[in-house]
Amino acid sequence: MSASTLSAEIAATAARLVVEEGLEYGPAKQRALKILGKRGLPAGDLPDNDQLEDEVRSYLALFCADTQPAELAALRETALRWMDRLAVFRPHLTGAVWRGTATRLNDVHLQLYCDDPKSAEIALLDAGVSYEVGSTRAADGRQVDVLSLAQPNRDLGERVIVHLSILDHDDLRGALRPDARGRTPRGDAAALRRLMTENPE
Repeated sequence: MSASTLSAEIAATAARLVVEEGLEYGPAKQRALKILGKRGLPAGDLPDNDQLEDEVRSYLALFCADTQPAELAALRETALRWMDRLAVFRPHLTGAVWRGTATRLNDVHLQLYCDDPKSAEIALLDAGVSYEVGSTRAADGRQVDVLSLAQPNRDLGERVIVHLSILDHDDLRGALRPDARGRTPRGDAAALRRLMTENPE
């Protein structure tokens, strides 16, 4: 099997896991390797995220065309409500909900750009919002706090998990730099509203 054929097979398997189990891209690739019996494969033989995203979109179009658009719209509505509520922290939406590939299995990922890293946490406490504190790695490798909360979603009939990554205000400077395909990896509330207006579900 050629490297390109193997990469395509991994991407197709990982895409199914992304859609059916709500996995993030990295874990989905690793699970796909396990399923295909290809553990220990060099990282260079793995599909990149653009290739995997293309497969995810194809899978959604083939198997989820009747349900995914409405689920995405419901998740974007949840994201927008929290972005409006936390507007003072310059929230930006990222991840599958921003890219348009999310289903009801995906969480909402917001990035907050704060002058004081504790200010968002204080705002949630003052509003009586329950949350859990975790952490993740920022693009530059730093550990950043993540505040996670559950938000009821009437359209989905279940709770949606919203993750708030706490970043420094200065990090906003490079946040909207486009990727290799000219796409922005995140967007503010105004950009999300434009998406929702251009692609109403």
